[in-house]
Amino acid sequence: MFTGIIETLGKITDLKHDQGNLHITVESAISHELKIDQSVAHNGVCLTVIALGDGFHTVTAIEETLNKTSLGHLKVGEPVNLERCMQMNARLDGHIVQGHVDQTAICTAFKTLDGSWEYTFEYDAANGNVTVEKGSICVNGISLTVVNSQANSFSVAIIPYTFEHTNLHNVSEGSVVNLEFDIIGKYVARLMNR
Repeated sequence: MFTGIIETLGKITDLKHDQGNLHITVESAISHELKIDQSVAHNGVCLTVIALGDGFHTVTAIEETLNKTSLGHLKVGEPVNLERCMQMNARLDGHIVQGHVDQTAICTAFKTLDGSWEYTFEYDAANGNVTVEKGSICVNGISLTVVNSQANSFSVAIIPYTFEHTNLHNVSEGSVVNLEFDIIGKYVARLMNR
């Protein structure tokens, strides 16, 4: 379980394909604090630490994960949003995030405003996922508030801190991002469809 509050940015230092799997090595300020078998969200995807080194850690994404997320698009040198799992005695600053990406989306618009930024993302609504205005959405592991909700797209407004301390500053029109829709909204939508 996560909150969508990014702890730090890591840097991809190695990508190794092994059959249908991808081993992802990340250098970060928190790698030295991690343990083998610990869950860490990488761009919103919950992955298990399988190896540790001096200032880096390695996780594995299986074929199913690569098919449903943007992790297959990663390149060496790129920044990745990292969040360790939530402690039960901590404040829930973002919203309830499972680290289970529902689908990907494409950035269709990016605007620089006066002191903030606005991104618009388009996704395939055939999966039954929905957003609501002022509701929560997780983009690349970042807990954000929906500004404008449409049938298959939504916008989010980004404050300077989030822009500077996450990999959103690398997202532009055409970029593929991971989406995790609000867990409560998903259950309500499923019950309404019965």
